[in-house]
Amino acid sequence: MIVVRFILLWLPVLVVAQDQVPLVDQVKGWFGKAQSYVQSAVPPAVTNPIDTAASKVAATSVSPVTLDNWRDVLKPSTSAKGTEPQEWMVYVTGANKTCYGLCGRADAAWNESTALLGSTPNAPQLGLLNCEESPVLCNAWAIGPPMIIHAFLPRPLPDQSTPATTVRFIGLNRTAVAASDIWEMASSGKGTYRETDPYEGYFHPFDSFLAHQGLNIYLGTFIYYVAMVPSWAFMIAISFFSRSFMSRRMGPDRPLRQGQSAGQAAPASQ
Repeated sequence: MIVVRFILLWLPVLVVAQDQVPLVDQVKGWFGKAQSYVQSAVPPAVTNPIDTAASKVAATSVSPVTLDNWRDVLKPSTSAKGTEPQEWMVYVTGANKTCYGLCGRADAAWNESTALLGSTPNAPQLGLLNCEESPVLCNAWAIGPPMIIHAFLPRPLPDQSTPATTVRFIGLNRTAVAASDIWEMASSGKGTYRETDPYEGYFHPFDSFLAHQGLNIYLGTFIYYVAMVPSWAFMIAISFFSRSFMSRRMGPDRPLRQGQSAGQAAPASQ
């Protein structure tokens, strides 16, 4: 009788224990379904189709400008008719080292503006200069991103002489530039490039003394490698130079008189 009572007392517990196994599995299934519902409810990241299309248009209509090809790219087209100078707009961009990661808005505005510029008559030729990939060229021209280089490239005259090239370096606002601002710079837009004076300094890409002598690229290379030297190296070099200069300026100690030891005065004559 004791055994029967023991079995009857523990029978409900055993039944509950057997029912708990499928219950745990069922709860896990509920959590799995809920997780799948949450994941399906969150929409995937969708790229802006306007930005994608603009970047594709920019890639097809913009000529890359590098240290190796800029002389061949930035010149009047031989297929164009007439004797008027050819208008060029070169966008100068960069990345973390040259633009400190702040050229994203300007890049998007440039990509959108290429579609606007391409759809207007008498559109300028477009180029893209990346200072991260061509730092020597950017140093040779003393420019930095984001910027628009607006230039009128003259056509050679019948006597093979070339008139002066009008170049303007127009800086862009990193936080507020829009595609319409870049479009308005072109002659086919509102011609706002006239608000910036033409550049006629030593770093002119075409007509300066350095450019005519081919020294601007050597200067840009020198600036590039000097910029790679850490600042502490300059401080150490200046410290060694100043100490060496001061030691030579002071000179060696004067020799003592014969028979006179250091720190002793000569005996008075009697």
